[in-house]
Amino acid sequence: MKKVSVVTACFNEEGNIGELYSRVKKAFAGIPGYSYEHIFIDNASRDNTVKILKDIAANDKNVKVIVNLRNFGAERSGRHALLNASGDAVIGMVADLQDPPELIGEFIKKWEEGYKIVVGIKVRSEGNRFFYFLRKFYYKLLNKLSHTEQIVNFCGFGLYDREFVEIIRKLNDPYPYLRGLITEVGFPRAEIKYTQPKRKRGRSSYNLYSLYETAVLGFTSYSMVPLRLSVFIGFLVAIISLGVALFYFILKLLFWNSMQMGTAPIIIGIFFFSAVQLFFIGILGEYVGAIYTQVKNRPLVFEKERINF
Repeated sequence: MKKVSVVTACFNEEGNIGELYSRVKKAFAGIPGYSYEHIFIDNASRDNTVKILKDIAANDKNVKVIVNLRNFGAERSGRHALLNASGDAVIGMVADLQDPPELIGEFIKKWEEGYKIVVGIKVRSEGNRFFYFLRKFYYKLLNKLSHTEQIVNFCGFGLYDREFVEIIRKLNDPYPYLRGLITEVGFPRAEIKYTQPKRKRGRSSYNLYSLYETAVLGFTSYSMVPLRLSVFIGFLVAIISLGVALFYFILKLLFWNSMQMGTAPIIIGIFFFSAVQLFFIGILGEYVGAIYTQVKNRPLVFEKERINF
């Protein structure tokens, strides 16, 4: 009998995890010949999420729980849960019910056909339209700038074969960009299209800063374009500045007594060049920060407790 692991990172999801557990259990009840485990990793929730998970785990040994000492973020917690999964395949699923558990059967069917990776692709979203189009724009931009193919409208909801998980295990990367790793490794993959349902209960912990953090992770992991762009723009601005300086110099020679240089062009020029410098220093800082995070080589998370392992 093959075993499938479902991993879910959660933070303040007391209103959703009970239904998620029930729907996942129901999905596997309709798939004969498979056992499963459902690993919840909690990022130090401040509501009753941990209590509910403990109650579920006490009555169902298929449910395993990891409670972190603090919030280590979805990327790090998700990878830690992935590495603790024991199944022949692992399915990543969020806790807010926006990844439909009813697709588990389709994922497994494609996996049985020989695909090592099966990804869920959002073709439409019933949630926040602004965030949906913002993500869509980001995926397309990253796909154009990346040195490897990026999967558009894929947020991590999918099935990963044990062979792919073992490759992830060997990577010493505390902030893995899973969407990019799938295409970088190159395993054959299947795509399952779905409509993302609206969040039913609670508020999402994802905000603009979280989206920015994920976006920067993608760019620093799979694109050198921002760094090279800073060189090209710096070179272009230098040429323009030299041309403007030469133009003013010629005007001053021709109209020595009548031409006033003025302070406005100088002030505008100073603010413009300062903005350009600060922008690209920030980009450089993001890349340096990514290197620094890797060099520290600290554990993905620090656990408070684990249940049913």
